[in-house]
Amino acid sequence: MKRKDFLKITSGLALSLVSRGWAGVGSSLLSDGPGSSSGVPKKGFLGESRRLGGLEVSSIGLGCLPMVGYYGGKYDKQEMIALIRRAFDKGVTFFDTAEVYGPYTSEEWVGEALAPVRNQVRIGTKFGFGVEEGRPSSLNSRPDHIRRAVEGSLRRLRTDHIDLFYQHRVDPDVPMEEVAGTVKELMQEGKVLHFGLSEAGARSIRRAYAECPVSAVQSEYAIWWREPETKIFPTLEELGIGFVPYCPLGRAFLAGAVREDSRFQKRDRRATLPRFTPEALRFNMPLTVLVREWAERRGMTPAQFALSWMLSRKPWIAPVPGTTNPAHLDDFLGGASVRLSESELKEFDLACSRIPLMGHRADPFTESQIDK
Repeated sequence: MKRKDFLKITSGLALSLVSRGWAGVGSSLLSDGPGSSSGVPKKGFLGESRRLGGLEVSSIGLGCLPMVGYYGGKYDKQEMIALIRRAFDKGVTFFDTAEVYGPYTSEEWVGEALAPVRNQVRIGTKFGFGVEEGRPSSLNSRPDHIRRAVEGSLRRLRTDHIDLFYQHRVDPDVPMEEVAGTVKELMQEGKVLHFGLSEAGARSIRRAYAECPVSAVQSEYAIWWREPETKIFPTLEELGIGFVPYCPLGRAFLAGAVREDSRFQKRDRRATLPRFTPEALRFNMPLTVLVREWAERRGMTPAQFALSWMLSRKPWIAPVPGTTNPAHLDDFLGGASVRLSESELKEFDLACSRIPLMGHRADPFTESQIDK
């Protein structure tokens, strides 16, 4: 891209972003061109990279769901685009979105934000809900629907390929072999580079893998929700599949941003979750005290500690915390380079095991759509 064209695209951004290097395309971590999955990220602000199957990404990615008001609030498009570009400028090369986020809004903003540096980042998006039928809470992974979904995502993301294409939820009405076979065809066509699953159980992962290479599984995972360790980690490790935790900061609880007296508006997703009821918040506060104590012990913030704990567990884990706040982004990216020793992990985990927790991580309807 010519310099004058690039400056035209980025006009209107805050001068601070430009001065930090956003206009310097050469600051990218990734070296390969379009359609290639063989590039190895160079060291950048975040230090090491992570491998998700055959896909190389920054150790921490950016989740782009909160930007559409998932936790309440209404956010300015240009401010969110600037936030995405700020993440790139700081070394993030992995961005997580989905057609249902908005719907469509998140993909559109991610596409516009990353268009100037598209071949230097990795974008993961998802299919599997009946968005185009006006039923965004209903599952739909029929092959014809998947093909329409990929075309829509390609258009909104302003790209000719999707780096990581997840099935958002396992659809019990469509055989996994049929879903994986359709994605395999899209990979052969060059529209999709890597296949992923979200909230899939071990059996579904194996069925998909038998039909089409699976690079990553995305599920909720954090200090206070560790079910994936026993239910899918052995399968992922055996098959060489990467893991992408969402909500690694416990929807801000582990970062210390939720207090005992916090209450959530109707449009805030946490208003519907059992773990965020007033009673559960009071009951669960000792965990935030433990996280804060350990963070202080290691000279970190609670958010940084929660992510360093996760990155220290397995080399094939790449979390995608979300935010709408530049200061919060800067904060949690500070946890990318810190690792806990094996003895520290054991000591912390033992202390955690002595703290009982109240409330499930999901509401009953969401839980009914999660593969077991």
